Amino acid sequence: MEGNLIKLSKGLDIHLQGRAAETKIQLKSNGKYALMPDDFEGVTPKVVVKEGDKVKAGDALFVNKQYPQVKFASPVSGTVREVVRGERRKVLCIKVDADAQQEYVDFGKRDVSSLDGEQVINALLEAGLFGYINQLPYAVSTNPETKPKAIFVSALRDKPLAADFEFEVKGQEQDFQTGLTALSKIAKTYLGVGVNSALKGMKDAEVYVFDGKCPAGNVGVQVNHIDPVNKGEVVWTIGDPSVVLFIGRLFNTGKVDLNRTVALCGSEIKNPAYVDMLVGEELSTLLSNSYDASKSVRIINGNVLTGKPTTKDGFLGAHSSEITVIPEGNDADEMLGWILPRLKQFSVNRSYFSWLLGKKAYALDARVKGGERHMIMSGEYDKVLPMDIYGEYLIKAIITGDIDRQEALGIYEVAPEDFALAEFVDSSKLELQRIVREGLNILRKENA
Repeated sequence: MEGNLIKLSKGLDIHLQGRAAETKIQLKSNGKYALMPDDFEGVTPKVVVKEGDKVKAGDALFVNKQYPQVKFASPVSGTVREVVRGERRKVLCIKVDADAQQEYVDFGKRDVSSLDGEQVINALLEAGLFGYINQLPYAVSTNPETKPKAIFVSALRDKPLAADFEFEVKGQEQDFQTGLTALSKIAKTYLGVGVNSALKGMKDAEVYVFDGKCPAGNVGVQVNHIDPVNKGEVVWTIGDPSVVLFIGRLFNTGKVDLNRTVALCGSEIKNPAYVDMLVGEELSTLLSNSYDASKSVRIINGNVLTGKPTTKDGFLGAHSSEITVIPEGNDADEMLGWILPRLKQFSVNRSYFSWLLGKKAYALDARVKGGERHMIMSGEYDKVLPMDIYGEYLIKAIITGDIDRQEALGIYEVAPEDFALAEFVDSSKLELQRIVREGLNILRKENA
């Protein structure tokens, strides 16, 4: 079905060097995996395995303490090597050494067209996949006691160097369709796609085509334009379309298969390309020899705007569709740095001469270039926030802790990632995503 076209004028596409070529590199895993509870926002983990336990792919490694029926499945079969804890015994990750021969829990193939919403939810809970679904308000992993008015899936990835989901889904359309059909049994389902998407003909979901710059692919932006969240309402969101494949595979094969196609990208990578990896797979084999190890680099689990810094000994995040490597920038010794007529640097407001060069791809590094300063109300955020929200006023209300004002300004509709571009262009250098996350966490406690 076509016809639902939404054109967005606000936003910003940042063209970076190191985009993944549409070829796949073959990777031999070293058998080390780890699932990180922090990848599931708002979940307090309760570990249900001990070191030395044998698990199959699909067995739970931890559950959500608040809603123990929400389990999180092991991506592989093998032996639990270690439960890694940080300060105040916080669970950082659960490491599993994979068996040479993989075994899967058999959850049984199911014909989704004959299931109802309750049965779909129970199947996802049982297989440890339910926690991959998020919700608005609060932008957290959802729980089965919420009743969504709708479910939103975005299959448009448009952040800098983002892995193209159209490339990933090729040959897996059947699983994607099954996943959408399963979701549609729970609530009305909307699918947001890009202008040239091959997924426009998907059934059991109302398809919307988003035509505009980043962050048109953010699921929160799509919700805002299709059916905004009012106080007291909940919508479920899947901004990571690989999750729909996980769900479809569960029903089509009866197994938990957390395989995703990841872009190895960034200006420091010698041959940027795609690779198939399991959630939680160690990054060391992927990153060995892929960049110049003598240089100081920033390795990011995810994309440059919203990803988390990691190391080559880190593990693929549950929702990471990119591993991005860019220069750290700590060796950039610039005399008169601020006064240079930079041609290699990206600027939003023409303060560098680079705007004369048009659409060129930049090799940006991880420096912030300037310290945090008082918030300047300049209207900068509004240019890159294609939502019906006064971004600067909302941030100000969060900083001052004015909850009534936050509610009036639409905090229930936003996720931290919606402010990633605003953070990039912000001349006050505020950590907007962190501010929004803390604001949402406080509200969640207040309203609990």
